[in-house]
Amino acid sequence: MIDYQTKVQQHKIDAIESLKARFANNTDFVFTDYRGLTVSQIGDLRSRLRQHNAEYRVVKNRFTKIALEQMEMPDASQLLVGPTALALPHEEAGPVVKALLEFGREAPLEVKGAIIDGQVFDKAQTEAFSRLPTRIELIAILMGTMKAPVQNMVFAMNGVASKLVRTLAAVAEKKKEEEA
Repeated sequence: MIDYQTKVQQHKIDAIESLKARFANNTDFVFTDYRGLTVSQIGDLRSRLRQHNAEYRVVKNRFTKIALEQMEMPDASQLLVGPTALALPHEEAGPVVKALLEFGREAPLEVKGAIIDGQVFDKAQTEAFSRLPTRIELIAILMGTMKAPVQNMVFAMNGVASKLVRTLAAVAEKKKEEEA
């Protein structure tokens, strides 16, 4: 009996290794269908995503699936159907998803789903994720909440002091009138 062994071409192995190297610093991946976009629209999208510290890459589905499997990421094979491009946020995924959805309103770009913090999101979940406040917005809300009691106490203390000053001024005014 002859043992059948599949010979994998070196350029394919290199392509998968290149994808793994590119994906190594990312925990979030946003999958899009770029069908119908012109080259200038893709360039415009890439420049918009650079503002959010993200990159946009057209990928081969099979290579991407193998690279994600080898990196022990969740199975996203349902998102790797048809023409696929990945948005790779290097910081927060929320603003990147928002930018993709906004761009999709004016161009034929469709967000298929995402892998965010090790969980696979479908299209609806990804859109819901985009509506959540960003990390910076959450910190601002928290700081405002923490600052409110101290600020209210300062206003109350200033109110007491200013009321005392106004009362003393009224008493002084009244004494001047009585002397005159």
